[in-house]
Amino acid sequence: MRYQFTQRVTLPAAAACIMAAAPAGAQDLQSVRREIQEMRQLYDSRLAQMKADYETRIKDMEQRLKSAEDATAVATDKAVAAQQTAAQAAQAGPADAAIGTSKNSDNAFNPAISAVLDGKFGVFSTNPNTYKIPGFMLGDETSPGKRGIALGESEIGLSANVDQALYGNVTLSFSSENTVSVEEAFLQTTALPYGLKVKAGRFFSDIGYLNNQHAHTWDFADTALPYRAMLNTQYDDDGVQLKWVAPTTTFVEIGSEVFRGDAFPAAGAKNAGLGSYTAFTHVGGDINDSSSYRTGLSWLHTEARNRVNGPDTFTGRDNLFILDGVYKWAPDGNPVERNLKLQGEFFYRREAGDLNGMTFGGDHQLGWYAQAVYQFMPDWRVGVRYDGVSASQLNSSFAGTVLDSRGTTPQRESIMADYSTSEFGRFRIQYNHDESRPKTDHQALLQYTISLGAHGAHSY
Repeated sequence: MRYQFTQRVTLPAAAACIMAAAPAGAQDLQSVRREIQEMRQLYDSRLAQMKADYETRIKDMEQRLKSAEDATAVATDKAVAAQQTAAQAAQAGPADAAIGTSKNSDNAFNPAISAVLDGKFGVFSTNPNTYKIPGFMLGDETSPGKRGIALGESEIGLSANVDQALYGNVTLSFSSENTVSVEEAFLQTTALPYGLKVKAGRFFSDIGYLNNQHAHTWDFADTALPYRAMLNTQYDDDGVQLKWVAPTTTFVEIGSEVFRGDAFPAAGAKNAGLGSYTAFTHVGGDINDSSSYRTGLSWLHTEARNRVNGPDTFTGRDNLFILDGVYKWAPDGNPVERNLKLQGEFFYRREAGDLNGMTFGGDHQLGWYAQAVYQFMPDWRVGVRYDGVSASQLNSSFAGTVLDSRGTTPQRESIMADYSTSEFGRFRIQYNHDESRPKTDHQALLQYTISLGAHGAHSY
């Protein structure tokens, strides 16, 4: 075995060699000193360069180590979220996994930010600013729209998993009048046992089928007449919700809500800020590989203190019952090429109280709609809808008030066609033959709906 030795020459030794190598009489002391100084500078320079190189390499290794640790943490968070989703789906059964909406798809704990842009061009043969439905006290958001070009209701939303137990969501709504309102702002549990879930804050109630769906997910440019007449388009308020999903293969959901009671049809936050109550149940599942269904029954109890509509003021209570159902079909469960959705709801409401100082014992109101939407090829859909409402005729004391039905049955027929550039962009044309007020209104609507940013899956 051969060994090779390398001897490191130090700066003093090098100087000694130079002194010894030169004849004593020929040495120039100044020259030697300069050479020593140059060697010292070269030595210091190389030492500094080596130190800088080592520090750079150490920093690079530290950064790579931190990046690896961050990637591991994100992967762990996603794995935990996936386990929570799987556990909840196992508790709720396969039907709920298909019907429900997952909140764990947000990127770890960073807020998902989204925006929805909506715009319309409307043609109305009757002035939409004078819109009224005979027999019904309306809320302040029931106008059928604006003539001409108008910005619709746009939204900005933020949502995220707060931690391993909570999910949070905020949705701000921007109206065409340049006003901003908090549409939803709530927290929701994600890890309660036994299929339980609690939501608290401001949110859309889970009554009915359409009520908890944001406007950009509707299949038509406007909502059905019963929602417009009885719920001011949608019912949302500040409240608390408790919901339970049964651990069965069939989707079974039971829930109840308590609200403050400020939002129409409630008013005045009666009973110390506990003015509205709901109860609902939904059942659904797969019929076969190509079709599925969901049905529901809901109850909403509200109390109003000085609810105003034009010159009329109402104080009293009402109970609203909703029966809803939806059927979906797609070949082998794949909706990309073709799919069909049949949907309908029936409303029954009974109001009692005091209108302008006159007491009435009960005003029976009915509402209904049925619609079908068919996607006949990728990105193209057509739809038809029939909806209507009716109110019982009160005695002559209420003639001329908002509760005077004038013996009419408000109703409407609608057709629409839309084209989607992707899941983020949709353009729609719609025609309404509207007989919801005494004079028939012919309405034509052009609409675009654009979604930006991260947007969670919609409910069934």
